[in-house]
Amino acid sequence: MAHDKGLCALVKRCKYRKKHEVTFSDLSPQEENQLYTCDKYFVNDEAEKSFFVAGKEITAKQLADALHSLPEEKRQAVLLYYFFDMKDAEIAELMKIPRSTVQFRRTSSFELLKRFLEESR
Repeated sequence: MAHDKGLCALVKRCKYRKKHEVTFSDLSPQEENQLYTCDKYFVNDEAEKSFFVAGKEITAKQLADALHSLPEEKRQAVLLYYFFDMKDAEIAELMKIPRSTVQFRRTSSFELLKRFLEESR
């Protein structure tokens, strides 16, 4: 009896999938194009937005490149703190490291970012 119930459930699931799911190979080109999007950040560098700070211009691409130049562990600390509004203790718990290490990684990143932005001009 239990075997029959399992078989019925399997048959129902197969019918449902056949009715509601489509394989990628069965999609039309128009349907395929709806499955993704292309980001066009920095495509036209001339029209790119920039920030003016203390009389200096910093483009969004320069800022992104500067962040990418940081070692992974420092970049994570900076992004989590400044862009995700997490406290050092929360980041430390997430990364399973001491809070003082998070603070060091975050604050020591400023000199690296500054140097990168100065050299990229």
